[in-house]
Amino acid sequence: MNRATGFRRLIAPLSVAIMLGGLYSAQAQEITPAHLAAARAAVTAIKTTDQFDSFLPATAQQLKAELIQKDPNLEAIISATVDEQALALASRRGDLENEAARAYAISFTEEELNAITGFYTSPAGKKLLSEGPIVSREVAKAAGIWQRGIARDLAQSVAEKVVAAAAATSPAPAAPEAPAKPKP
Repeated sequence: MNRATGFRRLIAPLSVAIMLGGLYSAQAQEITPAHLAAARAAVTAIKTTDQFDSFLPATAQQLKAELIQKDPNLEAIISATVDEQALALASRRGDLENEAARAYAISFTEEELNAITGFYTSPAGKKLLSEGPIVSREVAKAAGIWQRGIARDLAQSVAEKVVAAAAATSPAPAAPEAPAKPKP
């Protein structure tokens, strides 16, 4: 293989990488401060990151238990140190908010984000957030019952049809011969 062929083989992947990099940077440049603010408002309205609120406290509690189990004599020091360090890391919670806002800004226009925020801050949106998990659980239960009923009815109807088809295709059993009458 000569140098020209090697360079030609390298050009195609490099071109794709440069093009994708350009698209990514163009996409990143399209996020204006107003667009990002709309995304932050939507993230807050939807409570997108609320599910992660317990992560740091749970991780700190787990670390305390693990360290205290290894060295129970240092319980007070371990407890105070873990609490102090966890509080120091609490400020990094904003990083998650920023990343979530950026993800929403990339996926939705500023107008869409404003509409999302408008809905989720409305009484209906707030109710959807609070009652949605309960409704989803009930729908999942209903779907389970429905699925089992469909599966049962399908199996039953197929069994009936198969039995009927099998009976129709098998030869009829021969009639039993009448016992011979004795001759007088």
